[in-house]
Amino acid sequence: MHVSLTEQLEKMVKAKVASGMYNNASEVIRESLRFMEAHEAWMYQIKLDRLKSEVSKGLDQLDRGESVDGRSFFEELSKE
Repeated sequence: MHVSLTEQLEKMVKAKVASGMYNNASEVIRESLRFMEAHEAWMYQIKLDRLKSEVSKGLDQLDRGESVDGRSFFEELSKE
């Protein structure tokens, strides 16, 4: 596999290897991809937790006989 990087990203990879933290560019890229995957999972969990919280609030309001318009929340959530 061949990957093209911008000059700035290539400098970053080379700096990581030069720091001694990584043996080669492949290790830097692999670690970056693992971090990206963990970050995506973390962001998914944050959104899921927020959704659960909002649903719980809505159910509590309904139990009290109040109504809510959830459209604005879902519109905002879809922008993230």
